[in-house]
Amino acid sequence: MKKDLLLFSAFALLVAAAPQLFKGGYLMNVLVFVGINTMLAVALNLLLGYAGQISLGHAGFFGLGAYLSGIMTTTYSIDPWLAMPIAAIVVGIIACLIGFPVLKLKGHYLAMATLGLGIIIFIVFNETVDLTGGPSGLSGIPNLKIAGVTFDSDVKNYYLIWFFTLAVMLFSLNLANSRVGRALRAVHDSEIAAQVLGVNARILKVQVFTLSAIISSIAGSLYAHTMTFISPASFGFNFSIELLTMVVIGGLGSIFGSFLGAALLTLLPEFLRAVNDYDIIIYGALLMVMVMFMPGGLVRGIPALYRKIFGQRKGTGNA
Repeated sequence: MKKDLLLFSAFALLVAAAPQLFKGGYLMNVLVFVGINTMLAVALNLLLGYAGQISLGHAGFFGLGAYLSGIMTTTYSIDPWLAMPIAAIVVGIIACLIGFPVLKLKGHYLAMATLGLGIIIFIVFNETVDLTGGPSGLSGIPNLKIAGVTFDSDVKNYYLIWFFTLAVMLFSLNLANSRVGRALRAVHDSEIAAQVLGVNARILKVQVFTLSAIISSIAGSLYAHTMTFISPASFGFNFSIELLTMVVIGGLGSIFGSFLGAALLTLLPEFLRAVNDYDIIIYGALLMVMVMFMPGGLVRGIPALYRKIFGQRKGTGNA
């Protein structure tokens, strides 16, 4: 735990210094999305990487947070700082109610059930035109404000988003190293063995599913108030798959791995714009290579690669 806190402190300092290193510009806007995606990847990793429960519908919870917060602030003139926790509570209740029947399923049955949930939420966003704006989206969502300071620029949004992202990461690190985190890993390894040891696996799975949905809802609310416009296209099945890929590429069961996966899959398409005719091919090839040669994800693959390269050099020198 002490090692994680030291690493987190160094990471937080790097995050705080980033605007000075990059001096604003388009990259700052991209880093805002890295922060949002990191929150979502951490949320999904708590469910998938720690508890071993797959979800293909987390984009739906992300969208619910965004739309609930957006509708409350635009249609009912509720303060955004009040709308965000209300949206999180509503999404948490929905996730809890759905979690009890859905989490009885296992493996691909659970994946199909959460996939269906995500598709239903996506259809609701599209069809409730009077409320959500339908395919045209919802506009006019206000920016967040604190003490007269409006978060209406890339740098301000960067600090806002990363404040919440770092808070989520720190909370998740503490959770992972707590008794609850050990119970989650026990459920992941063997649900029957965990129950024998006194872990109420069913309740624990519902709790982590609800927590994951709440974090996703907060990320959605922040996304809505940062972009000031949302549409159903941002919360579809493809984005759920992208989130799952972030978690797997970064490293299952690793909070810092969630950041690495989110950063890679958010930044990589931006760098591949220069080769727009072949970007999809290069993108897919890179992901295939990483899955083949780094099956444990970036968080475990990078140190292993470092030890392999520099360990061999050291051995050669001694010879």
